[in-house]
Amino acid sequence: MSDTQLRRDADAVLADLVGDREGTARLRPDQWRAIEALVAEHQRALVVQRTGWGKSAVYFVATALLRKRGSGPTVIVSPLLALMRNQVEAAARAGIRARTINSSNPEEWRAIESEVGLGEVDVLLVSPERLNNPDFRDNVLPSLTASTGLLVVDEAHCISDWGHDFRPDYRRLRTMLAELPSGVPVLATTATANARVTADVAEQLGTGGAGGDGGASTGSTPALVLRGPLDRESLSLSVLRLPDAAHRLAWLGEHLTTLPGSGIIYTLTVAAAEEVTAFLRQCGHEVASYTGRTENADREAAEADLLANRVKALVATSALGMGFDKPDLGFVVHLGSPSSPIAYYQQVGRAGRGVEHAEVLLLPGQEDEAIWRYFASLAFPAEEQVRRTLDVLAASDGPMSLPALEPRVELRRSRLEMMLKVLDVDGAVRRVKGGWVATGAPWQYETDRYQWVERQRLAEQRAMRGYAETTDCRMEFLRRELDDDKAAPCGRCDNCAGARFSATVGEASVVAAKGELRRPGVRVEPRRMWPTGMPSVGMDLKGRIPAQQQAAPGRALGRLSDIGWGNRLRPLLSEQAGDGPVPDDVLQGAVTVLTDWAKAPGGWATEGPEALERPAGIVAVESRTRPQLVRSFAERIADIGRMPLLGAVACADEFGLLNGPRSNGAQRLRAVHDALTMPPELAASMAAVDGPVLLIDDYTDTGWTLTVAARMLREAGAKEVLPLVLATQ
Repeated sequence: MSDTQLRRDADAVLADLVGDREGTARLRPDQWRAIEALVAEHQRALVVQRTGWGKSAVYFVATALLRKRGSGPTVIVSPLLALMRNQVEAAARAGIRARTINSSNPEEWRAIESEVGLGEVDVLLVSPERLNNPDFRDNVLPSLTASTGLLVVDEAHCISDWGHDFRPDYRRLRTMLAELPSGVPVLATTATANARVTADVAEQLGTGGAGGDGGASTGSTPALVLRGPLDRESLSLSVLRLPDAAHRLAWLGEHLTTLPGSGIIYTLTVAAAEEVTAFLRQCGHEVASYTGRTENADREAAEADLLANRVKALVATSALGMGFDKPDLGFVVHLGSPSSPIAYYQQVGRAGRGVEHAEVLLLPGQEDEAIWRYFASLAFPAEEQVRRTLDVLAASDGPMSLPALEPRVELRRSRLEMMLKVLDVDGAVRRVKGGWVATGAPWQYETDRYQWVERQRLAEQRAMRGYAETTDCRMEFLRRELDDDKAAPCGRCDNCAGARFSATVGEASVVAAKGELRRPGVRVEPRRMWPTGMPSVGMDLKGRIPAQQQAAPGRALGRLSDIGWGNRLRPLLSEQAGDGPVPDDVLQGAVTVLTDWAKAPGGWATEGPEALERPAGIVAVESRTRPQLVRSFAERIADIGRMPLLGAVACADEFGLLNGPRSNGAQRLRAVHDALTMPPELAASMAAVDGPVLLIDDYTDTGWTLTVAARMLREAGAKEVLPLVLATQ
């Protein structure tokens, strides 16, 4: 087939893909160059182009042309569920049969795998996590790799382990690349990669480091790198600094309708997304929440409502990610600053793809850096924790599941799983049916690499502070952070063209926002089950916690991740904070929580068979770090509530285990179980008390301190134990 005919065929597929009935659609020069490299030259290519440039058109057009030539199906590895759904629909317009295997459709996996085997699928979209599912990896991936006609790595920046959306499973692609038959083309795409990330991604993919229009090589096959300018002519960037969270929320309530079209409001935490959604609905706005806690069916409904403009905005965390394809998205607002310019550019890039003008607004908050520090604390674990995990696996007679490992290692499940995935890619462990096993292969802890990653993270944070503070062009600032050598003043941002948004907010709106944010009270659910694997560490605790040993549902004043009470409680409970009496405003908030709790259905101020008895006394949990805060909190609640202070559960933390880094639930239970004791005078009080007791502590995270203390109190005679804490995570 001549290059001329190939080009005509490519443009014809593009016309079908974009719904161009006149057939006038034409590929951009770099789109055509990438397609030509994949189809005619069977090369590997890395395409770094801005959002909306048309990267998906490259792999769909290439797929149609390769399938016409008899090639096998295209495999697209993508982390974006929302984008997967969009792409399946887009492919159908061009007559391309696309299916997807991801966490939202497990009931369809077998049928889809069968269709792939029968050659009935042109494009298979898979999430990176599937690549290391034992069944998929061992039974599906080998045949899929052997028959693949084109491998596409979408959102390839996720491979980079320095950055904001590190996905260990993406590194499994290196194995898949090595096992691809000779001559199978590979396409990696991303909208946001500076020179450092481009080099890192290229190294992970085995395409070699490259810049400009050329590349290194893999074996004898040269790699093509196509990198374009990152300006987005439709985007107008602004930053608006407001005094506090209440003013930011009030500003949104007053100005949301003035923003063009429909859009996305990003928050840094799930709690903030829920707070913002509740307030905006209270103001009469049609909005929907989209977070990691949102059920899949609700996510799909929210996506559909935004696509159809039935809602003004989705209030979303990074769970929405970058993969939401709505060309007429009119605005993106960030309530809180992401920690990375790359993450920020990627998210704001969803706006203005199919409209001439879209507003991008950052409303930074005082809580931003505390949230950055929290997520940074989830980085790759220290060497001794990794070695401990490898030793435990090596000593095991068979595979160990995550719940079985947790009691043996000082890591929470999410970090433990992430670490194991990295070790799996490195060859030190292997995921099999039933859990994880050690391979015995030598493994080296990459201290220099992890320290480098930390330095890059801090540099990205400094850059985001710089973006918010700069008086120069904001788009140019972002483009320079992304190493765009064509960066120049945009003429559109607030620094270039003048501010478009006033910081003025009505007093009534601020009062309403403060009321929403300062509404105290978060339900604290009690633990019902002991962690798996406790007998293996010498603790005879397993299965369901007997009802007569459980705490009742409790209350916290607020979450540390809130933008309301969280901003007040974080400084009070931080490791750097000194000890002292409970502040008056915090105490008053807790009193309001108690009052509302008493009046709520089932509370002790209500009637009926489900109503609780009024607390007959108060017990504190002795604190090793904030004894004055907890003691004064218990004393003042006892005085206000006219209840006796019965004493405190003692804490004999001889080895300082409770004050170390936050561990997983099983490890926390071990430490708490050994540290907490029942003083004889408190046991005597429990035997004499006639009614529930209010159990007071400063903070709950895993919930095991309250669980163990409640078990002691109930075994000593308490009818019910009602936990009350200042904060929950």
